[in-house]
Amino acid sequence: MSATTYPLDTALNLAGAGVPALPLRHGKRPFGNCPACVKSACGDRPHMNAAGPCRCPQPCHGWAAATTDAAVLTSPAWAGAWRQAVAVAYHPGGAGLTVVDLDNADAVAWAREHLPATQTVGTTRGEHWIYRGTMRSVNGVRDGVDIKSTMSYARWLGPGAGTMSPLPDAARALAVKKPSTVRPAPQSLAVPAGSKNGECRHRTPAYLDRGIAMAEQRITEARSAVHATVYRTFLAVLSTHGRCGCLTDAHVARLFTAAQSKGETARHCTDAWTNARTALGM
Repeated sequence: MSATTYPLDTALNLAGAGVPALPLRHGKRPFGNCPACVKSACGDRPHMNAAGPCRCPQPCHGWAAATTDAAVLTSPAWAGAWRQAVAVAYHPGGAGLTVVDLDNADAVAWAREHLPATQTVGTTRGEHWIYRGTMRSVNGVRDGVDIKSTMSYARWLGPGAGTMSPLPDAARALAVKKPSTVRPAPQSLAVPAGSKNGECRHRTPAYLDRGIAMAEQRITEARSAVHATVYRTFLAVLSTHGRCGCLTDAHVARLFTAAQSKGETARHCTDAWTNARTALGM
């Protein structure tokens, strides 16, 4: 399977080999399949936009659009995307794979010292090391190292060289690292409560603390649809606690940390928080 053939041909070849594929536009970004997703306005969170569940023509974009169904890949809904596509991506997790994306020479040197040899594909700045087995996807696990597996996509750059090895514990351990940076939402969180005495209308600080703890638990216990779970949890927290002025950056940081522990990026957390505020008119 060549990465230089017509993108749709490459995607069909991948699909025939059991590798879910999708088209990419300039900037290695997925195509939006509805106005709410154009130019990544939905934050590239599959099946979700600012108003809630995405109403895109199926399949939606991002990793969720990757498919092995040739009828879907060649459907009229995707005709325009393939005409504009500049590359092809695939969903590693959907093919039972994990890609360790090494983005610079130092990252490659680190992998050669700490990870077992496997199938390797050259990139413009480094290498993709591909293993059999899946894990959650996490960006920035080390300087220049991203993990792409479940709920993620990787650019198809050809079959590469070498024999694919089982996913090592050393790679899985990378995802256990606690996120080093939590970026809170950029907007001010304080919104006047409108109460007569200026006190929190939710009675006590303990009420808010319980709400945040329950929200953290809902996110960390999610076994599927993590993107949607994060958004809906943020929406629930804001609808209950967002207008009394008691919600602080520390509370938001706890929610973001919970989401990032499930593989969400800081940008996706911020997008989900912003979209939830927008949906509530805040």
